[in-house]
Amino acid sequence: MKKIIFAMMAALFVGLPALYFHMASGVNGGPAERAPMHTQTATELKHTNHLVNETSPYLLQHADNPVDWHPWGQAALDKAKAENKPIFLSIGYAACHWCHVMEHESFEDEEIAAILNEHFISIKVDREERPDVDSIYMSAVQAMTGSGGWPLNVFLTPELKPFYGGTYFPPESKYGMPSFKMVLMGLIDAWESKRSDIESNAEQLLAVMKQNLSSSPADPAASLSKETLERATEDLRRAFDPIYGGFGPAPKFPPSSSISVLMRQYAYTKDKPLLDMATLTLDKMYQGGMYDHLGGGFHRYSTDEKWLVPHFEKMLYDNALLSSAYLDAYQLTGNDEYKRVAKETLDYVLRDMTDPGGAFYSSQDADSEGEEGKFYVWEMDEVNSILGEENGKLFAEYYALRENGNFSSPEEYHGGKNILHIAKSGEKFEQLDGLKKQLLDVRYKRVAPGLDDKIITAWNALMVSAFARGYTVLQEARYLEAAEKAAAFVLENMTDDGRLLRTHRAGQSKLPAYLDDYAFMSAALLDLYEASFDEKWLMEADRLTKEMLELFWDDEAGGLFYTSDEHKNLIVRTKPGHDGAIPSGNSIAAHALLRLAILTDSKQFRQKADKILDTNLTGISRAPRGYMNMLAAVDMAVNPPKEIAIVGKTGSEELELLLKTLHKHYLPNKVIAFLDPTGANSSEVAERIPLLRAKTLVSGKAAVYVCENYACKRPVTSVEDFEDLIEIKTAP
Repeated sequence: MKKIIFAMMAALFVGLPALYFHMASGVNGGPAERAPMHTQTATELKHTNHLVNETSPYLLQHADNPVDWHPWGQAALDKAKAENKPIFLSIGYAACHWCHVMEHESFEDEEIAAILNEHFISIKVDREERPDVDSIYMSAVQAMTGSGGWPLNVFLTPELKPFYGGTYFPPESKYGMPSFKMVLMGLIDAWESKRSDIESNAEQLLAVMKQNLSSSPADPAASLSKETLERATEDLRRAFDPIYGGFGPAPKFPPSSSISVLMRQYAYTKDKPLLDMATLTLDKMYQGGMYDHLGGGFHRYSTDEKWLVPHFEKMLYDNALLSSAYLDAYQLTGNDEYKRVAKETLDYVLRDMTDPGGAFYSSQDADSEGEEGKFYVWEMDEVNSILGEENGKLFAEYYALRENGNFSSPEEYHGGKNILHIAKSGEKFEQLDGLKKQLLDVRYKRVAPGLDDKIITAWNALMVSAFARGYTVLQEARYLEAAEKAAAFVLENMTDDGRLLRTHRAGQSKLPAYLDDYAFMSAALLDLYEASFDEKWLMEADRLTKEMLELFWDDEAGGLFYTSDEHKNLIVRTKPGHDGAIPSGNSIAAHALLRLAILTDSKQFRQKADKILDTNLTGISRAPRGYMNMLAAVDMAVNPPKEIAIVGKTGSEELELLLKTLHKHYLPNKVIAFLDPTGANSSEVAERIPLLRAKTLVSGKAAVYVCENYACKRPVTSVEDFEDLIEIKTAP
């Protein structure tokens, strides 16, 4: 079918490459005290277009373009129909380096703007605000070209059907790519002379998109089993890089979910190579340049196989997922380096990515002073002038700094620039932390990259989960406080009549929430309940999950749509089960439903979870690496979780010791509930959480009840008996 689409495009647009594609991904990073990415007011702008009243930093970056940009909405779509013009849809995000490049080269160009304004209705979309629109038209470009990326530039009929697209278009033709002006002139000619062909081919492309975006039909011969997980780990073995870690060639993205699957399987099988794959990848990532060795936190991805040269943007979701992965690894192995990396990453988010109200910002740019990564790289002379020759030499030895620089690409980094990365694994100079602080203090005086201070519900939920985990594993109260504050912000400020909203910025919350906003928030509130044992978080998780099923459930085929009926003007209603840069909403929803089914004794929740897994089983079987987060739910469905009921007096020493023991160890499949029998509402709590019913102190002592499939073993009161009961074994 793709060959048919390619042929159609080639026939339509003579002179334009139908298979045009150029990978251009975003890049970001920087500290929190910087100004947001857009600070101009309407009166300061040379040009103003319809984006000037938006709140998205990305859209506001384009508010002064001479292009007559419109936000996605009914007004722009009606205008396209009324004027019978094609739509130029351009999608990106604030931290995207090549989005910035194309804006400067083309969207600030008066001649190109004049062409767009005369012949097209131009719509600019922030993919983080409108992931539904992005997903649909990314599918179109992938069907046309075989790949995708950002900026995403797609041309649509007034009925929103795509007929041509690509990513970054250069201002002049080069490297086999057409210039943006050439693309526009070719499309104008085709629209005027081959309109019927465009519309016919757009219909065929839409059929391909609907097929690509729909769930695969269930395979009646397939079933969920432990073998499903084993096949997935074998797929990871085949793709594993035994030298540098990770899976597949460069560019390498942080494989948080794949690492989680490996650690889960190792916990059952004690197959040491599975653990080795996970730990080698974790080691190489934090030792490489993708990790910010001064400020903490991870950049978006590595451009090379060695994890040395990153794209320098920092995304909130990456740091949430990676901090959780390192916390799991610390529990499993006891490696203090994993503890340090997790702690530094959480502290980075608290310092540089946290709103005064407690919520978390979306991303940090990579560009400063017009250069990607300039904020993060160092020359030897500068290091020596700050630290002194002797300390500078020690620092350079540890972090592999060289006089002529330690990497040779991209081109702008030539001339003695260095990316910090650990060259002496296993060694650490005593004075290293002090030297790092000196350089960090100097770095904060540099011109900082921009900050996208937009707050996104789903991404905040991932970070709430990470901080809740940080509290339980590291036992630092400030992490629990951060998790609770962010959760409260979302629930109090990002709702409309109880329903979640997608984004918040500049005091405004807007846009109906998507599946991942609901699913991630439900899971985060469950994590928060298991960290704090404050029942209000469990009740909110239950409420949001019921609302999620009401808004997104597919009554015909099962599973959850990405959008609700509140999301308008979409040519396809998607139901993704596979992961993207973040876990799929269906995978997190399935996992949350399984947990809630135990905590609330809800058969409906269990049935819905099983249906989600069934509808994605074909996809899991065909391409398991695309469904790693779904496999965590599969794990919980086929390997009965430990149902742990803890009874004790709040704050008592014996209770705290049992909790510390529980959280010290890696136990991925568990559900935890707590009851203080001396509490004023203990009977109501036990009634609402069936796992706690008939659970009491044992001889006046705090006790732990471990159950599986609703059958409980005898309660224990000692740490030793507790560890035996949950069959904890340390890693070799």
